[in-house]
Amino acid sequence: MKFISIVMGSKSDYEVMKSCSETLEAFGVSYEMIVSSAHRSPERTASYIQEAEKKGAQCFIAAAGMAAHLAGVLSSKTVKPIIGVPMSASALGGIDALLSTVQMPAGMPVATVAIGKAGAINSAYLAMQILALNNEELATKLKEDRVSKAKKVETDSLEIETIISA
Repeated sequence: MKFISIVMGSKSDYEVMKSCSETLEAFGVSYEMIVSSAHRSPERTASYIQEAEKKGAQCFIAAAGMAAHLAGVLSSKTVKPIIGVPMSASALGGIDALLSTVQMPAGMPVATVAIGKAGAINSAYLAMQILALNNEELATKLKEDRVSKAKKVETDSLEIETIISA
């Protein structure tokens, strides 16, 4: 079974990352979600990556705050795509996690999305776009979603124009 793996550095990341899993569910994309810390449980993290790949993980989404080394650790253990979601877990509002996630050495790529909920949702979309390279049904669903979003903007615009004209 092919799926997307969502790895959170802490249970506290779940409230934000459930937006990621809900987005995947809306498109019928399988996922697995676990908590495993790059710092507090490095052995668990390393063994999970191997297990997930054997089970069919096609892409990994790593959510972590503060030092946010989780995405980098995943990148060091697999050649599958890694998407990092910086979490707002410190007094710095997630900027520390963003900088940590985006500053990977050459040859160890991590695609990095926005801090928090928007990043969680976009990580799901980016992972699905990666899967859609070899899945025409998913590609079609993503295209239809874009059309739907464009129509919503047009509808919202017409409603505002009507209010302004009145």
